[in-house]
Amino acid sequence: MIEHNAASSNKMSLNGKIPMSCDQYSPGRGTLSCCGAGCRIFPLTCRKEKQTGVLNLSLSLPTLLPPTTMLYFQLVIMAGTVMLAYYFEYTDTFNVHVQGFFCHDGSYNKPYPGPDESSAIPPALLYSLVAGVPPVMIIVGEVAVFFLQSVTKEFGNREKTIVTGDCCYINPLVRRTVRFLGVYAFGLFATDIFVNAGQVVTGNLAPHFLTVCKPNYTALGCQHESVQFINSEEACTGNIDAVTKARKSFPSKEAALSVYAAVYLAMYITCTVKANGTRLAKPLLCLGLMCLAFLTGINRVAEYRNHWSDVVAGFIIGTAVGVFLVACVVHNFKGRNTINEKLQPDNVMEIPLITLPHVESPLGKLSAVQNHSFAEVT
Repeated sequence: MIEHNAASSNKMSLNGKIPMSCDQYSPGRGTLSCCGAGCRIFPLTCRKEKQTGVLNLSLSLPTLLPPTTMLYFQLVIMAGTVMLAYYFEYTDTFNVHVQGFFCHDGSYNKPYPGPDESSAIPPALLYSLVAGVPPVMIIVGEVAVFFLQSVTKEFGNREKTIVTGDCCYINPLVRRTVRFLGVYAFGLFATDIFVNAGQVVTGNLAPHFLTVCKPNYTALGCQHESVQFINSEEACTGNIDAVTKARKSFPSKEAALSVYAAVYLAMYITCTVKANGTRLAKPLLCLGLMCLAFLTGINRVAEYRNHWSDVVAGFIIGTAVGVFLVACVVHNFKGRNTINEKLQPDNVMEIPLITLPHVESPLGKLSAVQNHSFAEVT
């Protein structure tokens, strides 16, 4: 996209004049690279050699893959994540580990609370809130921030367009919204995969496992106060679906998804909303979201659907995924650097372009001659 030939010329003009020093290069000056109907400026770095007085220019290029390649790569990752979550959730491709139990174990002999649909926080309500509330608030927040910046001076310093692989230009409102929502959706599926993998591998039993398992203690040889360990898959005589569900307790999926949504949305509000008068409103809203997530986990324990360890593990997984995506993927919901911002050395590679000879200014020579003549006269 950018072509340069240092051997073709040993001079560079600046507005029709030969540059005398690096001060004549403004911060926004750079090399223009055009693609289709639009262009993008890459900053130039100027450095003057102390011994020879030579000006060295270098072009700062971002070390990124082509946009089209990165887009396809991200789509493949997203599709693979969705497919893996589907196989974990709706197929029996991965068999649940059969974990044994002791006869008459009180830890797994709690009353059966009924199907999840009868819970105080049913899955339909939880999944609707997790999938609906954060995207709606992110869209509203991005629209508000975009229009507020459009009427301030800050909007002029931000990136207004972005070039894609096909040389198309996307509005920053659409770009930021799609980016944040895409990362959030990826985090939801990733959290679901981590939770399902943990449930399949461990096979931890729910507090009401023995109630739905209905083992035949007489056939298994269990006495009234026996501590015999049962590790047979055929030990249960209850409903197969209920038994399989009761074997998938660790970690708690509801706790993980709820705290992930709360952490992601709370960090978005904290990093994006910068309006005056929100010093207490932002913490109140963020703590309210976290409180709802913790109440979801507490409800799972109170209804004997999960152990405390299951809920704590779900909280850790959801929090870890949310913090990682916000800090390392969307970089605390900050936009990209503009052409007027100074690029960090570790984000760019410097390619030497042209070496400029130091040329003494004619005005400087004339001034020196006049001063010498004036000194001789006096």
